[in-house]
Amino acid sequence: MATATVSNAEISSPPPPPETPAGASVAAESAAHKWLIAGSVMIGTIMAVLDTSIVNVALADMSGTLGATIEQITWVVTGYMLSNVLVMPIIGMLSTRFGRKNLYLWSLALFTAASMLCGLARSLETMVLVRAFQGIGGGVLMTVAQAILRETFPPKEQGLAMGIFGMGVVLAPAFGPTLGGYITDKYSWPWIFYINVPIGIVNYILVQRFVHDPSYLVRDKGRIDWLGLALMITGLGAIQLMLEEGSRHDWFSSSFIVQLTTVGVVGLALFVVRELKTDRPAVDLRIMKNSAFSSATLIGGALGMGLMGSIFLLPLFLQNILRFNATQAGVALMPRSLAMAVLMPIGGKFYNRLGPRIMVAAGLILSAVSFLQLAHMTVDTGFWDLLWPQVLQGAGFSLVFVALTTAALASIPKPKITAASGLYNVVRTVFGSIGIAIAASQLSSTAAANHAVLAERAGMANPAAMTWISQATAGMMRTGVDAYTARMRALRLLDLTITRQSVVLALNHVFVLIAILFFFALPLVLLLRGGHAEGEGELVAE
Repeated sequence: MATATVSNAEISSPPPPPETPAGASVAAESAAHKWLIAGSVMIGTIMAVLDTSIVNVALADMSGTLGATIEQITWVVTGYMLSNVLVMPIIGMLSTRFGRKNLYLWSLALFTAASMLCGLARSLETMVLVRAFQGIGGGVLMTVAQAILRETFPPKEQGLAMGIFGMGVVLAPAFGPTLGGYITDKYSWPWIFYINVPIGIVNYILVQRFVHDPSYLVRDKGRIDWLGLALMITGLGAIQLMLEEGSRHDWFSSSFIVQLTTVGVVGLALFVVRELKTDRPAVDLRIMKNSAFSSATLIGGALGMGLMGSIFLLPLFLQNILRFNATQAGVALMPRSLAMAVLMPIGGKFYNRLGPRIMVAAGLILSAVSFLQLAHMTVDTGFWDLLWPQVLQGAGFSLVFVALTTAALASIPKPKITAASGLYNVVRTVFGSIGIAIAASQLSSTAAANHAVLAERAGMANPAAMTWISQATAGMMRTGVDAYTARMRALRLLDLTITRQSVVLALNHVFVLIAILFFFALPLVLLLRGGHAEGEGELVAE
């Protein structure tokens, strides 16, 4: 029986047009200026990702200026994330309609102008509106940058290119709160937005000069799938809003959250059916039929859940349990960020030698082990106890992220790279929100259950607890406090101690769950394939 070898690119889409002299000239210029191009698009990526977290520490100051409550001011974060997620899936369609370079420049101009308006805003409504526009621009910048990097670097340097991209995407959220706190304390909160303006102008000039559309990117101004767009916005918007607002409304005990979930699930189901049936979909979901891409995307989602969940939990532990201030917490969280900064470019260089399966499997195992180490925290845990688990975690995340972002697009034809990049990033972002939501829910429910058990064990029947209360009461009475007040304070102190212990045990429980998630993701590694962005993964047909 004869065996024929056919490339995925030939099966998935018609071959690209032959390289014209002008196209060859553009390709040669891109290769010559690859580091300038990488630096140019990474400026936009870092700005876009940084703005997802840099405002978090300034919300209290913003609420006073804008006359909003703490609950209302969180819409400044929600508005950005919601628009960010909604624009990512349709970037492939937009780039073929308007040209990828034009789309990047327009989005950069929108992001920069919206940043200026955010700093000038003096009402909550205005701030949320301009933050939504800023999120639209930011979502495009990050996704298009990934596609540009894929095509600018030669096949043997694809891992290095994704290592550079990963540094911006992973490190920016980690440094965001520290940078935002410094700018807010040193100057004022509008400057966390104003700082984007000069950087955005420089970025615009660099991209205008050095970045060009590839010759195979054919402009298409055919009809738009408006129904598909409406279903996507409805479904994805409702799900993201449910994830952002769930904890404030006590999740599914709230009819509002139940309604959002129903609208989201039905909307996304109808969206999938629509996009698979129409000839000209707004979002090309058929890309998900590529098993290597879909498995990489799912592992990326698991990575997003673990990363964002831990970014949410560790600061809570450091500040609420260990009583670190913001600066001390930032320093304590630095080892993971530094490990990723050092190891991502190195991991990129090892990609061609080891391949995605070994790198992703090793990264998942290292990450899982690091979370199991973190699952032994106590109220006496210090900086040095967190150092090596975080370094190990940074190493694991680096290996997974670099290999995944390279392998996810390895068998995708060049004309579909931008669309695939949008799908990959939106899944990682939404799963990151899911990770935060699950971590918050598990922390709250497990802490409450732990508190009930510990409080029962520290009741009147426990001699050790009674001795502790008696000693605490006596100690307070020696300072001049009357017996009744001293005993009430001793009981409140015991309850506070039980609460801290309950939260620490709950944190350990969530870290174990994250480790289990990474172990469950391991079988998906077998579906990953090597290759390069040109669609060189091979399909063998009999």
